[in-house]
Parts: sequence; structure tokens; C-alpha cells
Amino acid sequence: MESESACLRVRELLILGDNRLKQGVAAAKVRETYERALALARQAGLEEWARPLVEGRLAELDRLERESR
Repeated sequence: MESESACLRVRELLILGDNRLKQGVAAAKVRETYERALALARQAGLEEWARPLVEGRLAELDRLERESR
């Protein structure tokens, strides 16, 4: 049950980060949200599942930051 709760919270943080990105929130705040999701996943033993999801989002965020310069 605790694992399910952590999984849900990780998903919520990923969605929050996605929504912040769409709303034009500062990239640093978006990155912080994704990194919190990964940290929570690590603590809950879900890193293997969450890492690809977070890394993909961070790569996209990096790309968007480069393009906006």
C-alpha cells in the first residue's frame, strides 16, 4: 500500500511538472518538480520505473531551454 501511495505521488509530481511547463512556469521550478518526483521514487524503491519518465522530461526541458536562448 505504501508503494502504491508513493507511485501515486510520483505521478502527481510528474503531472504537476508537465502542467507547469505548459503554463510557462520558470524552467528551474519545473526541473525542481521533476527532480522531487525522482527523489521520491528512489526513496520508495520505484526508481527503475520512474527514472526513464523523469529523464525524458528533463531532456525535453533542456531542449526547450536551449531553443529559447
